[in-house]
Amino acid sequence: MNNHSIDYLLIGHITADLLPDGGRLLGGTVSYSARTAHAFGLRVGVLTSAAPGEPLLDELRDYAQIHVLPADQTTTFENIYHEGGRSQYIRAVATPIKPADVPVHWRNVPLVHLGPIADETAAEIVHDFPDSTVMMTLQGWLRRWDDDGRVGYKRWFDPDVVRAVDLVVFSEEDINGDRELEHEIARVARHFVLTRADYGGVYYRDGQPETYDAHPAEVVNPTGAGDIFSTSLLCAWHRLDGDIRVAIDVAAKLAAHSVTRMGLESAPTPDEVRAALSAASTSPMDDEA
Repeated sequence: MNNHSIDYLLIGHITADLLPDGGRLLGGTVSYSARTAHAFGLRVGVLTSAAPGEPLLDELRDYAQIHVLPADQTTTFENIYHEGGRSQYIRAVATPIKPADVPVHWRNVPLVHLGPIADETAAEIVHDFPDSTVMMTLQGWLRRWDDDGRVGYKRWFDPDVVRAVDLVVFSEEDINGDRELEHEIARVARHFVLTRADYGGVYYRDGQPETYDAHPAEVVNPTGAGDIFSTSLLCAWHRLDGDIRVAIDVAAKLAAHSVTRMGLESAPTPDEVRAALSAASTSPMDDEA
């Protein structure tokens, strides 16, 4: 671990995703997002927790500086597929992440992305970055699990936390059809994007909605597409000086590319990022971040 400055701070657990043959794959929002932000040319830092000597972390070291809180086990997920769809289980959870765990030299970073995956990050951590542009992807705060580890939906809403961040992003699937929660968050969030996979999504600015379209793609594997969308959105918003509507289109384009590839290779390449930004046309009205 070194003290080099960074541009983009990710906070959340990496995951070990179990395979049917007993193998383990690196996953979690921070993993997909680190590679995506790196492709935008940003210096990335990851605050996470994992078991000592976790070999999966080696896959991130080319893309990010990593600060690891020691844990007995790495957060571990297992997906069991059946005729009715998928059942998801949490098999282990690493150490919770608290505000005091943020390294001092990472507290003035320009872009902060809170990406919990298993309710592991204290929501009040948002208040520690008053000079940063902060995005929350809520997936991990919207999960609970029973004694067997089976994951289900948990309602989460803290208006003070939502007001403190610049951008909130989550998917229609994350809220399990809870439209009331969507509307509650829209009423207090400065900028809020609800993604709807192939159907694009809805962007709320101060509670006012407008829809956007997805880019067509042949889906090979959608895993990580939401993380790639949200990270691309924040990075493009930063690169485009606050034009969030164009940033949404850049993010949608890169997310569409992502579903055509497997695993962490679905993250965009620097060439794909450059092409998407180059093709972006400035909208008639720029928004301030």
